[in-house]
Amino acid sequence: MGRIDRFEDLEVWKISRELCQFVEQLFQTTPLGNNLALRNQMERSSGSIMDNIAEGFGRGGNKESHNFLSFSKGSCTELKSQFYRSMDKKLISEDDFNTASNMTEHCENKIGAFMYYLRNSNIKGQKFNSK
Repeated sequence: MGRIDRFEDLEVWKISRELCQFVEQLFQTTPLGNNLALRNQMERSSGSIMDNIAEGFGRGGNKESHNFLSFSKGSCTELKSQFYRSMDKKLISEDDFNTASNMTEHCENKIGAFMYYLRNSNIKGQKFNSK
């Protein structure tokens, strides 16, 4: 098991970044980009996923990190709900919705798995070790 010293090296953060990039792509390629209210909400939700993973890592140790990961997981659920609203308003296609929904669920599952790892690890108060 190797030591991870940068949040950028966490798989779960990389997945959340891909999700943020996909959301940004939707803003640029669909009518969603013109709906400023929903766009702002989605930008905050997707950014929250990514940023809370990084902030939890920066705090060190698994207890605080677990709390921040919980916020990220909640933001995944919030973002998925916003994707439904976007589809219902016909701002994104069903295909875009399916891609976005699958990416969000994948990210949420990875966050949950990382939370499980932290709960069951012995790295309390230390930086993370990778599996």
